[in-house]
Amino acid sequence: MSPARIRTLFEKLSASIPNPTTELNHKNPFQLLISVILSAQATDVSVNRATPALFEAFPDAKSIQNAGVEDILSHIRSIGLAPTKAKNIIRTCSILSSQHSGRVPENREALESLPGVGRKTANVILNTAFGHHVIAVDTHIFRVSNRTGLATGKNVREVEDGLMKKVPGKWKKDAHHLLILHGRYTCKSRKPNCGKCVIRRQCEYMGKTGDTLKD
Repeated sequence: MSPARIRTLFEKLSASIPNPTTELNHKNPFQLLISVILSAQATDVSVNRATPALFEAFPDAKSIQNAGVEDILSHIRSIGLAPTKAKNIIRTCSILSSQHSGRVPENREALESLPGVGRKTANVILNTAFGHHVIAVDTHIFRVSNRTGLATGKNVREVEDGLMKKVPGKWKKDAHHLLILHGRYTCKSRKPNCGKCVIRRQCEYMGKTGDTLKD
């Protein structure tokens, strides 16, 4: 995809999604970190149902560190992989308390050393909580990037590297949320809504559905 086409693509996405941000409810970087860990293989909706009571009972790293697995499970049992996530959250909070004064580190290496945190989650925290110009690639962004021709790759790291090279600096901070929201609500996996897609003229997807000729 040409640079001019990429610029137009992001201009149109930005116009259609004026306030791109995460759909995980949170008040601070700590709540965001816990919510992102919980969101692995789960929906944001299911996480948002569980976290208000969780954070009311356990508002910080120290309180979660001192909780038992069953105490955490009682709040997150409805979320997939809850037993593993409960253990990871407690271990993560123990590290936050002992090594980072209970705060979420603004450092990739430190973030990726936390249980339940990989490169994607670290990128989400760095971008959403701290404003770093990094792009976390999830299943939606992987699909949109490959489908449109924006950044193709066989794995998420290839797509991430391609996006970091191709996305203009003006949109690097918001690219993650622009692409994930577009993938979640328009460029869906099974039935992409191409007829109502604002970037259908920039998209290189050969299997477009609906009327792709109208603006």
